[in-house]
Amino acid sequence: MAGHSKWKNIQHRKSRQDAKKGKIFMKYAKEIYVAAKEGGGDPETNSALRLVIDKAKANNMPNDNIDRAIKKATGGIDGVEYEEATYEGYGPGGVAVMVQVLTDNRNRTASEVRHAFSKNGGNLGENGCVSFLFERKGYLVIDRSEQDVDEEELMLDVIESGGDEIETSDEVFEIYTDPESFTDVKEALTEKGYSFATAEVTMLPQTSTKVAEDQVEKMNKLIDMLEDSDDVQDIYHNMEE
Repeated sequence: MAGHSKWKNIQHRKSRQDAKKGKIFMKYAKEIYVAAKEGGGDPETNSALRLVIDKAKANNMPNDNIDRAIKKATGGIDGVEYEEATYEGYGPGGVAVMVQVLTDNRNRTASEVRHAFSKNGGNLGENGCVSFLFERKGYLVIDRSEQDVDEEELMLDVIESGGDEIETSDEVFEIYTDPESFTDVKEALTEKGYSFATAEVTMLPQTSTKVAEDQVEKMNKLIDMLEDSDDVQDIYHNMEE
């Protein structure tokens, strides 16, 4: 995992999302809906629902929006049916891209994603064409400017909590976990007094692709165009920042 720090990507993504709060809330509402539909509306017994509620609250999503999404999924309010899908392809300069969506209309979503790739110098590929370049991991970030953390003590706490690995930089501590143990690790570290700038189960690139400056601009336009789609939930790529 060493050398694959994704903190810069996270920061860039958050700065773009801050300008699109309404869309972000809609995306979280869909995630909450699916998690509640599959595992029930009680976050105490549904870890997937608890995780997405934590993410939504960290982005200041109102409780009313969260409750409404749960009620839709559990029969309290009539709602549409969403299904999950993943699209894979290559962006400008050969950057590997994975796009995760929640949609009530696969044809519409596929057309939007394909158009975004083709308009910005990319190519949408078959399922599996880039997914082997990514690994699903739990990912926790502690911002060193916001907490006074003893590195050796944190390492021991991560091991004790069941975390896999920790990376240190001047700005942050990055903690990696097995996806299945992510919630347990997060809760154990929270109980020890740590708070997180980012906490999510994500897809981490195992290799990175360096591209020319003009290709970086095209890649960012591709990401922005995909994020403008209400159906797109997450975008993962291996462009070297």
